[in-house]
Amino acid sequence: MASIKTAKVATGLTDLAVSKTPHHTLSVLYGKILRALQKMPESTAYRKYTEQIVMERMSVVNAEKDIAVLEKKVGCGQVEELIIQAENELILARKMLNWKPWEPLVREAPSSQWKWPL
Repeated sequence: MASIKTAKVATGLTDLAVSKTPHHTLSVLYGKILRALQKMPESTAYRKYTEQIVMERMSVVNAEKDIAVLEKKVGCGQVEELIIQAENELILARKMLNWKPWEPLVREAPSSQWKWPL
């Protein structure tokens, strides 16, 4: 018997609707994240590791057209959850551009900053 491929009807997660175009949405979000990361210095740990993760996920999104296989290869939830993760990462990347954590401190940190208990 030929197998019939059915469309995903529900995510099974409260208030999380099924994405109609997950490949397109993820590609756009990953592209925006990468553009935000390009504005950071190359030596920044956040840029290096986030770029690595995003590039890996983007290659899977481009290679896999089957949603179930894509979800399994990425291994971080359903595509709808991956979209939420990408949206949150984009927000964080933009905040990091404003915060500039790679720049030196404005003033010396207190000597007891990292001691606990005080």
